[in-house]
Amino acid sequence: MSTTHIITFPALLMLLYFPSSDPVTVTTSKAKVEVHENTNAVLSCEFRTEKETNPRVEWKKRGKDVSYVYFDGDFTGSFKGRASIDGATMTLRGVTQKDSGVYHCEVTARQDKIKLGEVTVTLSVLVPPHAPSCEVPETVMTGFSAELRCKDKLSVPAAIYSWYKDNKPLHTASLPEINYTLDPKTGTLKFKAVSKSDEGQYRCEASNGVGAPKSCAGQHMKITEFELNMTIVIAIEVGAFLFLLSCCVAICLCCRRGCCRCCRRSKRETKQSRTKTSYIPPDPRRYKHTQSFVL
Repeated sequence: MSTTHIITFPALLMLLYFPSSDPVTVTTSKAKVEVHENTNAVLSCEFRTEKETNPRVEWKKRGKDVSYVYFDGDFTGSFKGRASIDGATMTLRGVTQKDSGVYHCEVTARQDKIKLGEVTVTLSVLVPPHAPSCEVPETVMTGFSAELRCKDKLSVPAAIYSWYKDNKPLHTASLPEINYTLDPKTGTLKFKAVSKSDEGQYRCEASNGVGAPKSCAGQHMKITEFELNMTIVIAIEVGAFLFLLSCCVAICLCCRRGCCRCCRRSKRETKQSRTKTSYIPPDPRRYKHTQSFVL
């Protein structure tokens, strides 16, 4: 029994004269914060120091560059006037998409052995769908392809798209009986070859689970058939005749002026043939008479 007292007493003395020295520690109760646009966001930051009673607290936001949010006891930039701090926990009021990002809470305790502690909090500001911009061709000929586009660049997370024809939803799955493909991620609706039955009122709807879905105004797509009337036929025939006539005239003028090699060669051959046909050999009787006169 006495031995036990002898062992525990020195240990008690060590605890009394050499207290534990825990370094500054910084923690957060929520490392990822998701809030809706135009609401308040609470970024938790809690600390515990060894000796320091008045540590320095700083908040920074990391983007392309690191910028101060809270420094030297005051908020900076766009955070001034719409943010508050309690201990080291920061509250942002009326957040927008620009506030999304990675934030660092740093606590400096100069009297502690380990003087710096930090924690990271990621803020995501969710934005409900906006009315998407839609592109629908006004007129498409039967048998031709067509592409309808839909895009909402503002919603966070990214929107999923649905297309409606005459207020009836179009299938997103590829089925053998349909002649189109619909990509819900890009919002593109493609027709391989339109038919008269594809004519109608088309609208696109964007949704992302944050707010109510939004649609663009319906737009009518008209399907026309390619028809040949007599006026078009006559115009094509007259145009073809004039083209052939102009080609013939151009060839004739070129040959007359000797622009072509073949024309120059044919002219040369014609001259040579004329020279050959114009040559008359001498009369042998004439030479005979001359010889007799000399004798």
